[in-house]
Amino acid sequence: MPVTLKDIAKIAGVSVSTVSRVLHDNSKKYTISDETILKVKEAAKNLGYRVNALARGLRQNKTCEIGVIVPDISNPFFAELVKSLAGELRVKGYNIIVFDSDEDPLIEQSALKSLIEKRVDGLVVASVGQDFTQIKKVRDTEMPMVMVDRCFDELDVDSVSVDNVLGSMLAVNYLINEGHRRIAFIQGLPGTYANETRLQGYKKALHNAGIPIDKHLIAGNDFRSFNGYLKTKYLLKLSNPPTAIFTAGDLIALGALEACKENNVRIPNDISLVTFDDPDYASYLSPAVTAIEQPIKKIAQMAVAMLYDRISDSRNERRKILLEPKLNIRNSVARISSTAIKSQPANTDPNNTR
Repeated sequence: MPVTLKDIAKIAGVSVSTVSRVLHDNSKKYTISDETILKVKEAAKNLGYRVNALARGLRQNKTCEIGVIVPDISNPFFAELVKSLAGELRVKGYNIIVFDSDEDPLIEQSALKSLIEKRVDGLVVASVGQDFTQIKKVRDTEMPMVMVDRCFDELDVDSVSVDNVLGSMLAVNYLINEGHRRIAFIQGLPGTYANETRLQGYKKALHNAGIPIDKHLIAGNDFRSFNGYLKTKYLLKLSNPPTAIFTAGDLIALGALEACKENNVRIPNDISLVTFDDPDYASYLSPAVTAIEQPIKKIAQMAVAMLYDRISDSRNERRKILLEPKLNIRNSVARISSTAIKSQPANTDPNNTR
């Protein structure tokens, strides 16, 4: 026999209507006490009751589905983020529909249109580029939406991201403190939020240290490993090569490691390496790579909480949250002696072009 609301009400010592309100997430609307909510949920759990998401959705004109759009599902950061989002949303009674935009604004636009047509209850979007036309159109429809890994001041949308500028500054300042002055930056896709804010942090750290910015030490065009491989080979061929490389993402760092290996360049003996993003495998690489860690689970938790609040009450004030990154120091950076620092050539290389 299936468990009924009446069965739960009897065990919890409350009315059937109270059970219905608690299990269908209307406890705030009806000011039900935390003690009563706990009693009802414990009784439901002990009896093995499960909310019928389809039936609930039909009653409330909801699909119980959330659309998630990320630029590259193969990227370890976004793979873990999607997994964390799915777990957080599952607890709230939602399933997810995932789209990979392949870092293409047109694919993202098509995905947004498709998800809206599917009448999803909300969206979690890691948008590509900085053209907000489509995002603004979605926002104006009052579709509940949260942006992750992006936080634009000029866009009035709920968002949660790590502080990319601070993360880059942590990485570059660490290299500077270890004696490095010629620090290269292998960037991701130009024009994207993650890339531009990480580039900003790189430049800011150099500027604060009084180190001129050498345009020849900034290279790259996407967040994939082949970009890291090609640009590292380019940097190693400079007549005045860098003593350290900072990469905008972990896949770029993998390509950099491979290029160094092919060229018999030892890390950290010959060149130091730090990367943004810190996937589980970073500590198992040879050498273990110093990295900037993003609090992915916390990003997912806060994104889902913000989205749930927006679904519950669209009048809530929109929030923008920046979380602090963490520098995890491992074995990929060598300290340069004071003598070596003095002998480093000027931070320019006018005879080389990309």
